[in-house]
Amino acid sequence: MDHYGILSVLPALIVIIFALITKRTLEALLLGTIATYVIIYGPSFAPMWSEAFFKAAGDADNQWVLIVCGLFGSLIALLAKSKGTLGFAGKLERYCNTSKKTLLTTWILGILIFIDEYLNIMTLGACMKKISDKKKIPRESLAYIIDSTGAPICVLLPFSTWAIFYSSVFYKQNGIPDLNFGGEIATYLRVIPFTFYAWISVIIVPLFILGVIPKLGRMKVAYERVEKNGEVYSNKSERFNNDLVDKYGEGEGQLIDFLLPIGTLIAITIIWGDLFIAVVSSLVVCLLLYIPRKKMSFGEFCDTYIEGFAGMIPTIAIVFMAFVMQQAANDIGLPAYVIETVTPYLNGTIFPAVAFIVVAILTFVTGSNWGIPAVCVPIIIPLGFSLGANPILVMAAILSGGTLGSHACFYSDATVLTSTSCSIDNMDHALSQFPYAAMAAVISLVGFLVCGIIM
Repeated sequence: MDHYGILSVLPALIVIIFALITKRTLEALLLGTIATYVIIYGPSFAPMWSEAFFKAAGDADNQWVLIVCGLFGSLIALLAKSKGTLGFAGKLERYCNTSKKTLLTTWILGILIFIDEYLNIMTLGACMKKISDKKKIPRESLAYIIDSTGAPICVLLPFSTWAIFYSSVFYKQNGIPDLNFGGEIATYLRVIPFTFYAWISVIIVPLFILGVIPKLGRMKVAYERVEKNGEVYSNKSERFNNDLVDKYGEGEGQLIDFLLPIGTLIAITIIWGDLFIAVVSSLVVCLLLYIPRKKMSFGEFCDTYIEGFAGMIPTIAIVFMAFVMQQAANDIGLPAYVIETVTPYLNGTIFPAVAFIVVAILTFVTGSNWGIPAVCVPIIIPLGFSLGANPILVMAAILSGGTLGSHACFYSDATVLTSTSCSIDNMDHALSQFPYAAMAAVISLVGFLVCGIIM
């Protein structure tokens, strides 16, 4: 059996409902994985449930993500210890003299650091958190802007890790090379203008900052909290704010102690296209930059490195459980069930809009930014050709759906890393940004419906 019917959806619903009620992400994912294997194997579920953990841990791509997350924690701790973060913030602060300018600067920097969403998120969190705190900006607002310039920006530029991945996956499908657009990246360039969700998410941010789009839901509550008592984060986020920047205190920092490691990080990412090599290179630069200048001893360097890595353990735990949930969703046949359910109701006109919804839902409930689109592409693109749907729109719909899932899912790696970089509770971030993600999703859906009719 490829799936378990309507029961294939039940674990995902359990995860979402439990997380919304308890505001606990890790525990919701754990419960969802247990529910999955109970449905499949009944009372004897335990052996296969534990095997899912080993499969997730044994996947090389998953290992890469978890290690890179930990190394980013080490890098941020070293930047804080050296006061390099304060040096950069001090220079930037002269331009960020109002809350609106601070948030607009964050948005612009997010657009400029487009190579990789992890690089974007962790760098912006490290350099903008202190500045935004001084301007009494809710951390939820900062996190929303950082997350909105992560995946959405990466898919709109043909030089990013997202573009390289998706262009390769698309071009491998039968019929796409026959469009004769001139290769993988040339084909991807045709898709970018119709990637509605990414465009709209990025455009909504300055409208939010300037007050054209109002504060909604939990975001409104966050701004009211700041107005009432000046607290930039909620009580639930207290435990995340004995962080290393606070630990090492205020003081004068030198710009070179931030720019040289971060410059190395960005340059090596561009040259090698591998964030692991880039972050290791940046750590080596920190070693050579800080110890000879007596910013810290070798022992302090090693201790700080370990502290920073250990500080990422809660993030790594959630991301790893999301990987286990992805494995569970595949085992219970969730993608196959959803696609099989919607297929009888499709035609070429509405197909791009349906593809957008399906990929977004599957990416959201599994937290799999690249995994679900990679699984769905070999099914959705041939189906689109058979229905006579515009292939450019279909590819844009898949890309938009994956971006929406990454942006809105409360346990996707991008969401969790953004919460970590801004030192706030993960559900505070996820729920406060959700109305804006939903707004962009609705507008995108209308865009795909209209273009499906006229193209």
